[in-house]
Amino acid sequence: MDTQEHFFPGIVTLGDILESKGYSQTLLIGSDATFGGRRLYFTEHGNYDIIDHPYATQNGMLPEDYSVWWGYEDYYLFDFAKEKLQELSSQDNPFNLTMLTVDTYFEDGYVCEKCEDIYGDDQYANVMACSSKQLAGFIEWIQEQDFYQNTTIVLAGDHLTMDSDFCEDVSPDYDRRTYVAYINPAAGKEAAIKRTYSTMGHFPTTLAAMGAEIEGDCLGLGTNLFSSEQTLVEYFGIEEMNRELQRKSELMEELASIDRDSEALKMREGNIPKAAVEVGDYQSDTGMLPVKVSDIENVENGIQSVLIAVWTTEDQSDLQWIQMEADEEGNYQMNIDVGGFEDKGREYQVHAYVVDGNGKQSIIGSTSWKMDEM
Repeated sequence: MDTQEHFFPGIVTLGDILESKGYSQTLLIGSDATFGGRRLYFTEHGNYDIIDHPYATQNGMLPEDYSVWWGYEDYYLFDFAKEKLQELSSQDNPFNLTMLTVDTYFEDGYVCEKCEDIYGDDQYANVMACSSKQLAGFIEWIQEQDFYQNTTIVLAGDHLTMDSDFCEDVSPDYDRRTYVAYINPAAGKEAAIKRTYSTMGHFPTTLAAMGAEIEGDCLGLGTNLFSSEQTLVEYFGIEEMNRELQRKSELMEELASIDRDSEALKMREGNIPKAAVEVGDYQSDTGMLPVKVSDIENVENGIQSVLIAVWTTEDQSDLQWIQMEADEEGNYQMNIDVGGFEDKGREYQVHAYVVDGNGKQSIIGSTSWKMDEM
């Protein structure tokens, strides 16, 4: 979604609801929030203040060139969170602080200066233990603060560990699950039963944990786990639910509003116009440098023309545009008149452009050449 200008613009999310209720919202993340469309999502759905790695280095929280692992370590994240919580709790508005830890990410996690050597050569186990200790200490710190009495803490794993070998000794029959905990919720369980649920249950359950009343105890495809309402997993079973979710959905496509013409998306999917650009042998007798453009791909509605832009100066003051001619094999050829440039000893920058059937011009490849290469 980081290739898009909008992130599911028609939906209502947790951030949207809390923003409408006057919540001050902050996303605290040790990497670049742009990755995966997070910046777009949290900006568009809840107007979160985003404190990520670029923000920290640009605003004096860390040195400008500081970068480890994905950005900065989780122990910085927890320190920044304490400072932000003290600031937020001193304001009149209610607040939502959302954090994303990263040190336990695969492969093998990141060993920070606080990690102890408890499990010998098992680095990932040491990192997991280190992360658990830091998180426990952070929660204990919150529980000592005045604002804790009216604060709910939600711990949620976003996915199972993807480390390649950490779970080798775990039986394939064991049902691995993500860790979830609601601490100090403003809601109590209606029934003392073990729930079977999916990540989608976090949406209504988090709101219920904050004291919200939800008609029908369902939001989206999620069920309020404090209620006695059945979850979709309990009703249909996980296999059928997964099977149904994998189906194509016109509604989801409409809600996503994916811009297939986005240049960033085309580049991500390898669908941008492209070609091979080659410079041939310099013809010293004529002063001509042959250029060939071949294997042109991903051009919409045919090719109107192919152009070459060539220059030698840094400011492109000697830029020349030359239209290429198509040959019988569908390639394009032309000659650069080297004599037409004042300083023939400089490096020649050669960029190829295509004009598609819609009249849109796109760069499709480039190369360079220098006189001493002949």
